[in-house]
Amino acid sequence: MMTSKKIALRIFIFIVVFGIAMTAHLPINYAGPVDLNHPDFQGFNRILFVKHQPYTSTSGFSEQHMIDQYFGFNGVVNSANGLYTLDNAFSGSPTLTNILANSYCTNGRYQGQKLGTGAYLSPDLSYDGTQVLFAYTDAQKPWMTWNVNTTYHIFKVNIDGTNLTQLTDGNWNDFDPAWLPDGRIVFMSERRGGYGRCHQRYVPTYTLHTMNADGSGIRTISYHETNEWGPSVDNDGMVIYTRWDYVDRGATHIHSAWTTTPDGMDARGIVLNYPNYSGSSPWRSNLPLMQMSLRAIPNSNKLVACAAPHHGQNYGAIIVIDRDIEDDDRLSTITNITPDNSGYPEVGGGSLGYGTPYPLSETNFLCVHEPSFGTAIGDKRFAIYALDKNGNKTELYRDANISCLDPIPVRSRPVPNALPGTTPPGGDPPDANVAVANVYDTLLPFPGGTTITQLRIWQVYPKTTAYATNPRVSYEATESSWAGRSTRGVLGTVPVDADGSASFYVEPGRQIYFQALTSDGRAMQTMRSGIYIVPGQTRLYCQGCHDPRYTAPAVGTGLEPSAFRRTPSTITPDPADLLGVRPLCYPRLIQPILDSKCISCHNGSQTPDLRKGTIDGNGWFASYNNLKSYVFLWDVYYSGSTWDYTYPRSEPGEFGARMSSLYTKLATGHGSLSSEELRRFNIWMDSGVCPFFGEYNNISAQQNGQQVEPILF
Repeated sequence: MMTSKKIALRIFIFIVVFGIAMTAHLPINYAGPVDLNHPDFQGFNRILFVKHQPYTSTSGFSEQHMIDQYFGFNGVVNSANGLYTLDNAFSGSPTLTNILANSYCTNGRYQGQKLGTGAYLSPDLSYDGTQVLFAYTDAQKPWMTWNVNTTYHIFKVNIDGTNLTQLTDGNWNDFDPAWLPDGRIVFMSERRGGYGRCHQRYVPTYTLHTMNADGSGIRTISYHETNEWGPSVDNDGMVIYTRWDYVDRGATHIHSAWTTTPDGMDARGIVLNYPNYSGSSPWRSNLPLMQMSLRAIPNSNKLVACAAPHHGQNYGAIIVIDRDIEDDDRLSTITNITPDNSGYPEVGGGSLGYGTPYPLSETNFLCVHEPSFGTAIGDKRFAIYALDKNGNKTELYRDANISCLDPIPVRSRPVPNALPGTTPPGGDPPDANVAVANVYDTLLPFPGGTTITQLRIWQVYPKTTAYATNPRVSYEATESSWAGRSTRGVLGTVPVDADGSASFYVEPGRQIYFQALTSDGRAMQTMRSGIYIVPGQTRLYCQGCHDPRYTAPAVGTGLEPSAFRRTPSTITPDPADLLGVRPLCYPRLIQPILDSKCISCHNGSQTPDLRKGTIDGNGWFASYNNLKSYVFLWDVYYSGSTWDYTYPRSEPGEFGARMSSLYTKLATGHGSLSSEELRRFNIWMDSGVCPFFGEYNNISAQQNGQQVEPILF
């Protein structure tokens, strides 16, 4: 027989093991309550917020993508929807005020009417605490229909509910408004046009815009070709926001924090835009896929954000980004302050438990939270919480029937400096001077002895057709019905001086990127991002070629770089400009060379067969398909890559023509190509994606080798 001690020990072990097994499937919360007596909570007693339910499913499409929650037809209609303040918020017995209960619109399509039971989104409070911006939609159906009743529009109202004013209208979504220090408004809008590249449905691109406080003077300030989100203003007066940086990179990685001036000049990534993956699953490392709802922490250089998924809605873990720490392209700058949500959504096992943080200090925050963690949030009810940096939290208000979103203290706050801006020019705006101090100032060093002689300038074209397969642009498109690369064209080249500097003129309103070329015309380094000049901007300065962000220029003679002391260069179009590099079109650029120099041998009797052959279901020539294994492709070169996840950095010399067996063969004299013909192959391979189509439209004309002009809006 067992002794009583043995029985007790076995019972104890059983309880421990059972407890571990049970809790392994539950969130572990070691946090306690927040100290609401902290001075951070004493300067106000009202909280502005909206009641807004995450959408669930529309026409069988359920919570699939970050983009969709900002389409008005996905809004959830509810009689409780609206703009509210939580009064006596920290008393333990708060009361509620419906700001719009007696508000009638003073103008526009809603003049004389109250706003209805549609969806409310993204409030922002003026610096003096007296006016509220927000987005509203009637949220009418049908799904995937854009009209005035199915899209978000921006309104403003006094905090007491008076002077409700409609600022925008139209058949597009306008949302995420934020007050600028000079009284203007920055917001997101679909007005510029364009579509996403990895969808089989209509997914318009929305990017940064500005307008005056009365809704006039709407201006596009971002020419980025993919979506952006959530602008706010940091303590220095700069706009911080989220960009889906998607040029020649995986669709899902990464959507990081960016910054720009209030007029859209000098847009730059803040942290983690070129994540340095490592580990057994390098393309799905536990990094925050999206740094959303960015806000600057008062009296600090830190930012707070929501680490959200790409395929989901704007909820996840709450993180703090420290801009004073050098970015290691992993997690050096990022701290997760919600330990009960230790992983990041979609890639790290994290849930969608938190959202829309608002910083009171480096210690305390407001946010919304749903303790019942999970990935399906349409049936959850997010409440307003106080949160501190240690993960302690206290619920302040909950509506059992609908979620809350975007809590903001009702009080005045310091106005950051209003940065000097630009005046939108009339007519054709002048070109701007782009200057690079030293292309050799690099994050990843060039091979020894490298001499850069030119910069090649590419233009990325906005997608003008909605479906990813219309058309299939390049090889990558065969990996998935949702895969898509950008079409593009070569604007030309500019010289690089002996000291590595360059200075040249660029036309505004185009997204462009650069490649550093050696004397043989091959690219040694390439951008996998993009820049643009805003009309009215006169200058853009770059320190180096992917230069380290936390280093200063080397101390030298004290003289300006040589290119800065001369007249800026003008872009010299490539000699093949009308032969298929603008846009980069395989039937016009490459097939004529194959026809004249190659198919006498490569006609089926030798591999590869380079005859045009029968056009396949993608609209491609047989020769194009047969060259795939001979050229460099990002998604093939890096093991484990897919169209969705691929290594996002550019290693000097490890891409394009330098890494293509086809170029190596041709450069030895095979095929007896002229220098011009070899250059045409070089450019096609240096693109990194070796496209078939150079434009999304006029497919038949491109197949016939005709010159087409890209549609730029």
